[in-house]
Amino acid sequence: MPWKESSVMDDRLRFVARLLEGEQMSPLCREFGISRKTGYKVFDRYKEHGLEALTDRSRRPVRYANQLPGQVEGLIVSLKRDKPHWGARKLRELLLRRLAGDVRVPAISTIHAVLDRHALVKRMNKRRRRASGTPLSAGSAPNDLWCADYKGEFQLGNKAYCYPLTATDHASRYLLLCEALESTREELAFTAFERLFRERGLPRAIRSDNGVPFASPNALFNLSKLSVWWLRLGIEIERIKPGKPQQNGRHERMHLTLKKEATRPPGLNSLQQQARFDDFVQEFNLERPHQALAMKCPAELYTPSPRPYQGLPDLAYPFHDRVVLVTACGRLCLHRKKINISTVLAGQRLGIKEVDEGIWLVSFMHYDLGYIDLEQRTLQPTDNPFGPGLSPMS
Repeated sequence: MPWKESSVMDDRLRFVARLLEGEQMSPLCREFGISRKTGYKVFDRYKEHGLEALTDRSRRPVRYANQLPGQVEGLIVSLKRDKPHWGARKLRELLLRRLAGDVRVPAISTIHAVLDRHALVKRMNKRRRRASGTPLSAGSAPNDLWCADYKGEFQLGNKAYCYPLTATDHASRYLLLCEALESTREELAFTAFERLFRERGLPRAIRSDNGVPFASPNALFNLSKLSVWWLRLGIEIERIKPGKPQQNGRHERMHLTLKKEATRPPGLNSLQQQARFDDFVQEFNLERPHQALAMKCPAELYTPSPRPYQGLPDLAYPFHDRVVLVTACGRLCLHRKKINISTVLAGQRLGIKEVDEGIWLVSFMHYDLGYIDLEQRTLQPTDNPFGPGLSPMS
């Protein structure tokens, strides 16, 4: 594949990076469609002048936003393997010398996150658990999995809007909750779920969509205060993929029945509508046979959870250096420096541990959130422990 003008920089970066990783010159030149003479010339220019020598025309720095170029990440990994005892701080200094202004050198915490993703830094000796957001669990026994959602809002007789909050047990199809709420405000959901937990105990996991209040689109890992509370209670969070309501199909099927039998016509006010919902719950659980349950009613299969709701357990971080409290504005203070974490974690205790000079690992419960760079005063997130995909690099 001969070099073209539009991709010269990328190809030469890739060529040099693979040489640095130990590949042989001859087969690499054949793959790139160049002579060995050209290959050695490019590599010699790189060794003498750094990346600046690899650009023929433009000297404009390569820019990137919220994404680390693959060539730079590959170079970081190559340098680490060449110098296994160097940490992120020293590797960044080496990058600053070699890249010479052509590519914006990432922050120390970003470099450490890259090394962490490639298993090139030592992790703490502790068991790591991750939420089972994807793939979704089977939920084959009562209270293994609850499904929660809002049935679409509708207008009552008095012109006020009703937002039904519902929850079902996935295995038995038992309708656990159907509340006629005035909005999707988080505090209303807190009250409804706390009442439900006191009555039925705690499930192993709760599945929801990615909307408010189950998730926050702009928060760290899309967490919300509600989902953080669930995690504190030992409940794993599961989220369906956006635009995939069929991943919560049983719950959506219940919503169709609810809409047809309990909202048409709607109640005059929220009290009347709640009475209709209560009647529907009674019939759905105790009287309506379900073909998928061999014509049994949900109440014949469902039993309350053996895990009682007893409030929030204390958080302990025996493998960390310090425990810090997230302020009301979503920050933590370390060595008189304020670092933004997330307002959804306000009031929560986090564990921090220095893993390299000036680089601190930040954990919430048994979930590693990312690395703090004291010089940059930023949190560099790790791979999302609550769902698929990678967090953007900053």
